[in-house]
Amino acid sequence: MLMLVINVVYVLIALAMIALILMQRGAGAQAGSGFGGGASATVFGSRGASNFLSKSTKWLAIAFFGISLGMAWYATHKATRPEGPAQQDLGVMAQVPAAPAAAPTGTAATGTVPAAPAAQPVRQDTVPAAPAQAPAVQPEQGQGQEAPPSK
Repeated sequence: MLMLVINVVYVLIALAMIALILMQRGAGAQAGSGFGGGASATVFGSRGASNFLSKSTKWLAIAFFGISLGMAWYATHKATRPEGPAQQDLGVMAQVPAAPAAAPTGTAATGTVPAAPAAQPVRQDTVPAAPAQAPAVQPEQGQGQEAPPSK
């Protein structure tokens, strides 16, 4: 539950950083162009929006990198616990039985191939009769045949 909250805060900080960086002054632009020109001086004081935006971006970046390092440490710490890595949620695949660890004894250990079972004679009364085949229909002379090509 805690990681879910941290992930939501992480995404919100990233979106806020994107918005603040896009609102900052570019080369040759006015400082408060994102807030409607000269009206920004009344909202952010006499120094304008540039100081507020740069300080806000700085603290959001520090929080972003701090959360990134914390989540990376948590993921590594969780993977190296003495009891092993956390059990993955495999869904339906968790219901599949595990494959046998060793080969059956007798065949792989000796390196010999087992003998094929002996063929049993087939009784005639159990074999189904072959279906009768219809005679092939041959086309009559002049029908269905084309004349040979003339030269």
